[in-house]
Order: sequence, then structure tokens, then C-alpha cells
Amino acid sequence: MSISHAPPGPHEPDISPIGEKGSPAPAPTPDLVPLVPASSRRTRVPRWLRRTTGPLLLLALWQLLSATGLLTADVLASPGRIAQVGSDLIADGSLPSAMGTSLQRVAFGLLLGTVVGTGLALVSGLFRIGEDLVDAPVQMLRTVPFVGLIPLFIIWFGIGEAPKVAIITLGVTFPLYLNVYAGIRGVDAQLIEAGESLGLSRWGLVRHVVLPGALPGAMTGLRYSLGIAWLALVFAEQVNADSGIGFLMVQARDFLRTDVIVVCLVVYAFLGLLADFVVRSLERLLLQWRPTFTGR
Repeated sequence: MSISHAPPGPHEPDISPIGEKGSPAPAPTPDLVPLVPASSRRTRVPRWLRRTTGPLLLLALWQLLSATGLLTADVLASPGRIAQVGSDLIADGSLPSAMGTSLQRVAFGLLLGTVVGTGLALVSGLFRIGEDLVDAPVQMLRTVPFVGLIPLFIIWFGIGEAPKVAIITLGVTFPLYLNVYAGIRGVDAQLIEAGESLGLSRWGLVRHVVLPGALPGAMTGLRYSLGIAWLALVFAEQVNADSGIGFLMVQARDFLRTDVIVVCLVVYAFLGLLADFVVRSLERLLLQWRPTFTGR
């Protein structure tokens, strides 16, 4: 008995084996096109160019307003005039000397404020009894404007360098305290439990779990404290100062020299930007273990 293969009907699939005579050829495989995110298809512009475009446009607008007379010299000097004055101050040595004095004051105040603020945050964040004793007084002092304490500091410390450094120290202490304290108390409790299950001692938990977890908050507090330090320096150097960038500003104010005042403000901004760059570099070095979103 022979079995014949009838051709498939119109609605029946062709089940002929591959390679058999008369079987259809396999369909060609479509080419795969890689998917590219929309953010990667944009035109790549160097980041340094994008970051400098805004300041350059602002500088060009400033120069245009000065050239057309809409912005007079007695109100605000032109960028060209300010550049010339800055060059003269550098040439006669007054600006480098003032920068050195101001940097020294900020360095001392920042160092003392970092030690005091971090120490208080560790005591308050790691120990409940420390929080009960330290946190309330710190929160009370934090609400007092440190600028208003300048007369009291002058009475206490005189008119030398001590009150200026004390003002900067006070301005730096509280931002560091708040951020380090929040970083310590923000550590995940499950990480603490995991460390305890691994047999870590109390000091081991602090060293390997709590402090690394609080480090991002500490770096944020340090960046914020740097801005406060320069702000405090401006007020400190305008009270009974005989040197520093603030002293140059006071002299320029007395003689209505807006160009010198703007030069000093530019120097303040440049030093603040440089200090922030140093802290950001330190942050990238110390926080390599923390993956974060960097923008698109």
C-alpha cells in the first residue's frame, strides 16, 4: 500500500521537510539596526565650550552697554577698564598681597570650622546623649546671624586677626554640622544590621559603614561652607581691616572707584570657583564607589 503526499490546501501550512525538492527557500533575515538613544544622537559640543558660553555672552553684553553709553563709568566700569585696573593692581603688588592675606584668613577659619562642626556632628549623630546635649544649643546658635556678632567679637578678641577668623569659623561650622549630622542619621539601618551580623564592633561600624555613608553629605556641607566662608570674609575684612581684598574694597568705596570694587568682586568669585573645583575634585576621588546620575 502506497501513501501519496497531496499538495497542501489553501489554508494548510506547507510541512514539507527543508531541503526536499519543491520546498520554499527560507526567508532572508532582516538586517539588525542598533538602537541609539536620542541623547547620543545630538551633536556633541565640548563641555568647556558650553560652560563658557554663558559668561562670554554676559561679558559681551556688558561691553556693548558700556560702549553705547547706556552703562556709564560712574555706575559700572567697562570690562576693558576693569581688566586694565586689575593689571595695574597686580603690577604694583597690592592685589597679590591682598589675596594672600584673605586666603590665609579663609584657610584658618575653614580649618577651625571644619574641626568644630564635624566634631559636634559626630558627637550628636553617633550618640543619643550627645544629641540631647549638643543639638539644641547648636540649633539655637544657628539661627543667630553671624554678621550681628561682629561687634561682640571685636569686644572679645580686639581688632586684630582673631575676630575675622572667628567670624569665618562661625559661618563654616553650622553648614558642616547640619550636613554631617544628616549624613550620619541617613545611613540605612539595614547596613548597620548587616555589619553587626558580620561581627563588626562599634568602632568597626562607625569606620566602615557610618562614616562612608555620611561622606557624601559631608562633602556637600564642605562646598556650602566654602561659600559661607567667602561671604563671612567680605564682612570681616570691612571692619577694622588694614589688609586683604575687603580692605581694597573699602578704600575704593571711599574714592568712588567702581572699577576697583568690581576687580575685587571678580577676585572673590574666582577664588570661590577655584575652591569649589578643588572640593569637587576631592569628592570625585573619595566617592568613586558611589554611582550617580551625571545628566544627559
